[in-house]
Amino acid sequence: MQEGLIAARTRASAQRPQICVPEPGVTLKVAGVGRRHAPVEGLLRAAVTRNRKERLTALLHHVGTDCLRWAFFNLKKRAAPGVDEVTWDQYAENLEANLADLHARVHAGTYRALPSRRKYIPKADGRQRPLGIAAIEDKIVQAAVVAILTPIYEAEFLGFSYGFRPGRRQHDALDALACGIRACKINWILDADIRSFLERAA
Repeated sequence: MQEGLIAARTRASAQRPQICVPEPGVTLKVAGVGRRHAPVEGLLRAAVTRNRKERLTALLHHVGTDCLRWAFFNLKKRAAPGVDEVTWDQYAENLEANLADLHARVHAGTYRALPSRRKYIPKADGRQRPLGIAAIEDKIVQAAVVAILTPIYEAEFLGFSYGFRPGRRQHDALDALACGIRACKINWILDADIRSFLERAA
């Protein structure tokens, strides 16, 4: 019964158009075949800005096997494994079957993320910064969801926002600040840093 339900949901999901948002110009090679994905950020952004009173209520069907495959190939191949100890190469050995199983679990609601593996890296002041290393499938799902949500939230950000946004770096923020100081009358500048913010907010 459960297998039939999963199969039915998988077929229904496959019938819907799937949207995946890679970086512009990214070329994927699957089984020796280069596949170029055109960015659809403009389409999603248009859907968001067309009527800001409407809410997007159905996005899961965009997380299809193609999107999961794109997410997998955009992971760092030599990244440290999570608690499952599965590496990128090991997951790739049976990639299509693994992605099909992951897709079925995500759409059936049975997918559960594993705990992150804790690792500490030294900081310049002698303290240690905690890191959480996700399992390989969790990285895939996270990357796929980010690919779908990024163009939606990007439409809401203001132009002077630079933190953790695609195509924007801290040097871009400094350049914008320098330009603003030269072009506008600036009386004061506030530079603030919240100590151990990520550690305390986690």
